[in-house]
Amino acid sequence: MTLEELRKQIDELDRQLVALLSQRAETALEAGRLKVATSLPIYEPAREKLIYENVRAANQGPLPDIELTHIFERIIDVMRALQRNELASQRNALAAVQGHEAGVQSPETGNRQ
Repeated sequence: MTLEELRKQIDELDRQLVALLSQRAETALEAGRLKVATSLPIYEPAREKLIYENVRAANQGPLPDIELTHIFERIIDVMRALQRNELASQRNALAAVQGHEAGVQSPETGNRQ
């Protein structure tokens, strides 16, 4: 293969990775919603350990296990942040609704929320 052909293949693989990461993010958000609904913590070290074990077991190279684990550590960090951000957004929305129902005024404008 030529360098250009290899680059096109990498570009296609990158698009596939983006699609898969987006699917993973949607699934992580749904898991976060379920965790909130069932009062489970967002951070679950035992689950993360299992993910790393699964990734290493599936690894057929050429990436070393430690490098693949580093990649997944970052992916999991991002997914956890998504869950926390969504939870914070839900809390803010709930607080705004409750504040509006209670007739609370916005501190910035003095207007009712």
